[in-house]
Amino acid sequence: MYLNLVKIFLPTAFAFFLGLFLTPVATYFFYKYKMWKKYSRNINTIAPDFSKIHNHKEELNTPRVGGIIIWISALFTTLIFYLVSIFFPSIATEKMNFLSRNQTLIPLFTLLLGSLIGLWDDLIQIYGNGRFARDDKSWRIWKIFLVTSISLLIGFWFFYKLEMTSMHIPFGGEIYLGVLIIPFFIIVALATFSGGVIDGIDGLSGGVFASIFAAYSAIAFANNQIDIATFSGVITGVTLAFLWFNIPPARFYMGETGIMGLTITLAALAFLTDSVLILPIVALPLVITSFSDIIQMISKKLRNGKRVFRVAPLHHHFEVIGWSRYKITMRYWVLSIVFAIIGIILAIISR
Repeated sequence: MYLNLVKIFLPTAFAFFLGLFLTPVATYFFYKYKMWKKYSRNINTIAPDFSKIHNHKEELNTPRVGGIIIWISALFTTLIFYLVSIFFPSIATEKMNFLSRNQTLIPLFTLLLGSLIGLWDDLIQIYGNGRFARDDKSWRIWKIFLVTSISLLIGFWFFYKLEMTSMHIPFGGEIYLGVLIIPFFIIVALATFSGGVIDGIDGLSGGVFASIFAAYSAIAFANNQIDIATFSGVITGVTLAFLWFNIPPARFYMGETGIMGLTITLAALAFLTDSVLILPIVALPLVITSFSDIIQMISKKLRNGKRVFRVAPLHHHFEVIGWSRYKITMRYWVLSIVFAIIGIILAIISR
């Protein structure tokens, strides 16, 4: 037990300080190469309330690739502990290595692939021209296709390599899915990715994701999946390092290179820890953010343009009605921590 806790917390702390060390260097290059959007969302929006709360100059002068810090720090931390175990073999160093085929290979692969595709998206909006650079509807459809493709690949791995065919029902045993585990994972990944619109206020997404991944570290630890617990802890550590520099006023935004990698990885962790149905509770801030967007779109289509919220997603609605950004962010953080704890408890007692 003691050694397992050390294995989790040491790489987590290392990842946090590595992120703090790398961020000033990364920030220098972000600003040197002007890695911010070329076009403001004000061009595409028709909601006057959104224009009131949206800072055009801020969006066009703040780098949007901050998520690079998260996945590079996570990758370096994983490789450093792996290489130490290879070049300095001992019981202690081998124990600290958390890169394993059956537990952390897929989440690491998912994080890197999703983040690289997200980086491509960011770079198109930074240096590109035309409708894709303006993040129009056709490009958003392409992003959904890319997330679906990644999820299909991972779903095949779950089914054919890990022989995952069932899903745990809290307080109700197992339900057999067979090959349907593949499309089910795609659905969960797309739903999780849709919650990425939470990256709209300085510090909001960083605090929420840190709580969620910390919860999955605890859930994996309770399942005796120590490598997954460590990897989730590492992501928590680097996300907190990102948050250190993202507290308002933010030095950079997470961007798709952060959001895409983190959300798809979160879906993979939920399946690997057999706690998929606990995910909506642990990640409730992502769920309500996504649903607020869906409700708004349905309402506008079915009610002749009438809106349920002044602006969607939900955190922008709170901005319009007068809440300060600090108040919104802090309250989201509080709710994220509370529901992360509830999710941990349910995941443990429902076995």
